[in-house]
Amino acid sequence: MVSMKDISKRVGVSVATVSKALNDHSDIGEETKRRIKLAAKEMGYFPNASARALKTNRSRNLGVLFRDAAGNGFTHEFFAAVLDSLKRTTESSGYDVSFINSNEKAMHMNYLEHCRYRGYDGVVLACIDFSDPDVVELATSDIPVVTIDHVFDNRTAIISDNVKGIKDLVTYIYSDCGHRRIAYIHGADSSVSKNRLASFYRTMEELGGEVREEYVKDGTYRKPEVAYDLTMELLDLPEPPTCIMYPDDFAAIGGINAIKERGLSIPDDISIAGYDGIKISQVLEPKITTVAQDAEKIGDLAAQKIVHMIEKPKTSIPERIVVEGKLITGGSVSRV
Repeated sequence: MVSMKDISKRVGVSVATVSKALNDHSDIGEETKRRIKLAAKEMGYFPNASARALKTNRSRNLGVLFRDAAGNGFTHEFFAAVLDSLKRTTESSGYDVSFINSNEKAMHMNYLEHCRYRGYDGVVLACIDFSDPDVVELATSDIPVVTIDHVFDNRTAIISDNVKGIKDLVTYIYSDCGHRRIAYIHGADSSVSKNRLASFYRTMEELGGEVREEYVKDGTYRKPEVAYDLTMELLDLPEPPTCIMYPDDFAAIGGINAIKERGLSIPDDISIAGYDGIKISQVLEPKITTVAQDAEKIGDLAAQKIVHMIEKPKTSIPERIVVEGKLITGGSVSRV
C-alpha cells in the first residue's frame, strides 16, 4: 500500500507537506499541491480510513436501522424512496451509509453494541419497532440519532404529517364527494397508525359525521391479503360503506380484488382511497385517491440533520420536523 512517505520521497518534500497538500491546506503553494496530488494519483494512493478515524475521531460512516414488521424490506416503495434520498444526501456530504444488522442473535450483540463495534458516527432509525428495549437503548445513547416517523425525548425526528394527511383525505371524501358511510381499515399498532386513526375520528367529528364502529377495522400495512378479507367483511354488512379507506396504496390492491370479485365497480358501486402515493396507485385504473408522502424531503432532511449533529454537536438542538404530504384526488372516489 502506498503511503505518504512514499509520495514524499518521489516529490522531494516532507511527509507533513504531503499531508497538508492532500488535505488542501492553504499554506501550501498551488504548484506543490498539484505535483503532490498528481504523484498520489499516479502511485495509487488512498487515505487509510482506520488511520483517519483515529486522527479525527470520525469514521464518516452512518448506520441505518430499518426493518418493517411486514417483512417487505426494500420492496416497501415509500421507505425505499426515503432511504434513497437519505443515502444521496449523506454521500454528498462525504459519508458512507450501511445498514445495521437487525438479526441480533446472529450478531451476538444488541443494536448499540453493534453500532459501537462498527464505529458509526450517527444512526438513522426508520420503520422499526420503536418500543423494542434495544431500539430505545440505542435511541437514548450518546450516539447521534435521527428518527423517522417516531419521536423520542431529546432526539431529532422527521415526521410525515399523518394527521393533516388523513384530515385532507377524509374532508375530500366527506365534504367534496358527499360520502357519509366511510370505513377505515387502518395499519398495525404504531405511533403513525394511532395518529392517523385519531385524525380520522376527529375529522369526522368536526365535519358532523358518524363513525360506525363496524366500519373501523384493524388491518396491516402492505398486506393485500389482509385488506382483501377485511373488505369482504365490510361488503357483507347489512349496510356496507360507500367508501373504504385503506392503510396504504399497496394494501388497497387487496380491497380492489375483493370488490371486483363481488362484481362491483370502482367508483360507481363503491369508492376507495389509499395512502402513500406510490407509483402503482397512479397506474391503476381508476387512479387511486391517496395522500402522497414527500419521501424525497423526509430522507433529505434526516440526512442533513444527522450530519449536522455529527459535525456541529455544540449547535445541534433536538427538533421535531413535520413534512406535509399532498392529496391526490385520483378517480377512485365518486361524488354522491
